[in-house]
Amino acid sequence: MAEVLDLRHPDTREIAMAMPRRMSVPTEVVFPAGAYLKGGVEPVADFNAPQREDGSRPQQLDKDSGLPLWQVLVFDFDEDAGKKDSAVTVKIAARYQPVPPENKGPLPLTAVGFVGLTALAYIDDNGARPRIVWSFKAADICAPGQEAEREAELNKAAA
Repeated sequence: MAEVLDLRHPDTREIAMAMPRRMSVPTEVVFPAGAYLKGGVEPVADFNAPQREDGSRPQQLDKDSGLPLWQVLVFDFDEDAGKKDSAVTVKIAARYQPVPPENKGPLPLTAVGFVGLTALAYIDDNGARPRIVWSFKAADICAPGQEAEREAELNKAAA
């Protein structure tokens, strides 16, 4: 935090705080109708790194933690979600490939929650009209409602 002098009122001071790039958000705020996993957890390919001899790409590392990045595709069944927002990729920074919860339903989609979910807004100017889109990153994936318990387990393991 930095102390800033307000020139309109030189006798008062205010504290300026930087806005974080990534904002912490609970799963239920981002996915009010639930998040449903389609498929599995896949490594994120690093397209900025040179290709390997076999033509594959190395796995991308998270810029903040240095951990490997994984990704999952989830569906958002919120009726207010737009067509481009109904399928969302969430990246997970984790040393080992995260394991999604068991699918206990009759559909091929698995209900999931995210531990340490963060959102980053950016401008997508691909297309006729630029629009604000969100990039999501998490620390882990779990069953819905188990986020706090799983976060406590991760914190205990890190200590």
